[in-house]
Amino acid sequence: MKIKKLFQKTQFGIFGLFGLIVLSTSALCIYTVQTHLTTEYESNSRNIAKTIADASVDILLNRNLATLQSLIDQFVEIQGIRYVYITSDKGEFLAHTFVPGIPEVIRKSDPAQTRAVNRTLPGMGEFVEVGSPILAGFAGTVHVGMDLEVVGLKIQRAIGQQVYLISILLVAGILASIWFVNLAAKPLGELLALAVKLSKEEDPNAVGDARILARDDEAGELARLLVHVAQRKSVPEGPPPAAEGAR
Repeated sequence: MKIKKLFQKTQFGIFGLFGLIVLSTSALCIYTVQTHLTTEYESNSRNIAKTIADASVDILLNRNLATLQSLIDQFVEIQGIRYVYITSDKGEFLAHTFVPGIPEVIRKSDPAQTRAVNRTLPGMGEFVEVGSPILAGFAGTVHVGMDLEVVGLKIQRAIGQQVYLISILLVAGILASIWFVNLAAKPLGELLALAVKLSKEEDPNAVGDARILARDDEAGELARLLVHVAQRKSVPEGPPPAAEGAR
């Protein structure tokens, strides 16, 4: 669809507006989904850590470390949970799910840490680790690592669907705006054709001329004005007045 030169700046302005809407909506969507999913996964990890902490009290009192290891192994099967380890109140590692061994980054970290922290483990990836104290920290701390790669895939999937819909609306809106602009520019083409006919002293009686002349908007008023001016110019002038010396 060809855009009239008179409306090209308007059309480009519409394109820019649509682009700004899409970018701002996408940015807000990405931020909202990322924040929501990250908060949700972190909350679930904290609940898991608290569940393990509550269930391991009797096990720790009986010093049954085999049962403690079996307890944390089953939680690693939950999607998004990559590792779990339990430390004593003295910082000793009582049980863990690391294979083949505990990473050096974990060994150097604060064993009593319970707030969410970002961790980069070589060969494993990026994680957010949360903790939950056992008996208010007197019996140790449970640490749960959430895999950020899984969270990222969830975010990409959720955002991709919304961006796909927004892109469809963008293309549909641009095509609709071009159609509406051309629809508004159609009377200008009819006015131009009428002006060309009048300049060639043709009789404006064609179907297109009648249509533009019958319009009740500014285009119709301008068309009737053009015809009126052309008709006045076509009226022959009267004979010149006789000179006084010719009497």
